[in-house]
Amino acid sequence: MQWKALALVAAAIPQQVSAQFATAAMMRFQCSRLVVERVDPLVSPGLIQSPHIHQIVGGNSFNATMEPVAYDLPSESTCTTCSFSEDFSNYWTANLYFKARNGTYKRVKQMVNLGLQGEEGMTVYYIPPYDGRTKVTAFKPGFRMLVGEAMLRSSQGQQKQLCHRCYTNVNQTPFGGAPCADGQMDSAALPNKQCAGGIRATITFPTCWDGKNLDSPDHKSHVAYPSSGSFEMSSACPSSHPVRLPQVMYEVMWDTREFNDPSIWPTDGSQPFVYSMNDATGYGWHGDYMFGWKGDTLQRALDARCSNDKCSQLKTQTPAQATACKKQPTVQEDVDGWLTELPSVTM
Repeated sequence: MQWKALALVAAAIPQQVSAQFATAAMMRFQCSRLVVERVDPLVSPGLIQSPHIHQIVGGNSFNATMEPVAYDLPSESTCTTCSFSEDFSNYWTANLYFKARNGTYKRVKQMVNLGLQGEEGMTVYYIPPYDGRTKVTAFKPGFRMLVGEAMLRSSQGQQKQLCHRCYTNVNQTPFGGAPCADGQMDSAALPNKQCAGGIRATITFPTCWDGKNLDSPDHKSHVAYPSSGSFEMSSACPSSHPVRLPQVMYEVMWDTREFNDPSIWPTDGSQPFVYSMNDATGYGWHGDYMFGWKGDTLQRALDARCSNDKCSQLKTQTPAQATACKKQPTVQEDVDGWLTELPSVTM
């Protein structure tokens, strides 16, 4: 999403918040690829290997066993793949694959979003309320959450603001506005046509916290959405979850261009992309978040209403420094070649 011209997207969201949105400040930065592997310390703690492949970005202390609260990401990590060098959080999603006409699979890599530099990965946002006044509380050490359902295969029961956008070119024109707001360009399901500019997949997390639990058994119940209206409208949080959080959002730019050859698409014309948990619908799209900012850096940045990937309150690093941060896979397996089956799909 191109936040350098916020007014471009104002028309795509509810009219009552357009004026506020046009002047909103939000952190938008690159987090490059750390590792692609079958590890998920949130849903499958301690398991080597987890049921499906993830693409992970952030601090290099990511591993299968990250004990809640006791595991301190900033002190355990020695580097991060994110633009802000004090952000050792981990952000991860399922990976997308292309299924060719002959039944083989290949991992779809990610493009770096417009205006940013790096290697694969995702764009991460921390967004305060658009009104420019309402305060939010930064996450506490040990905080973690999950959005989406890996096993979901229909729109029924899907959480808010999970969507895909099919771009006709890499310049993202026409832009289409805020994520999941354009009925013509956005869909909860994977696009059913070729996308010459790739597919943008968006994940937006809940913004209200119960103020007590850093996690919950389902990794969701300790957070909630506003009781009515939306975060963008500065709507109130429910009494059960009274603490207002910043809105965390991921944008993953799937580079589908190398697969836009009709001769390798299914003969019946169906869309050939499938998420790593064997989901060809796209409804199982999900993301995980594990907080790992150093000290009070995130709170200071939010209070200062920092914008994009530059902030007077934060230390930054060069794209070269960020992409040099790598983690070796826990178990070596082919993630980039043509495969006869998806890695360890048991769902």
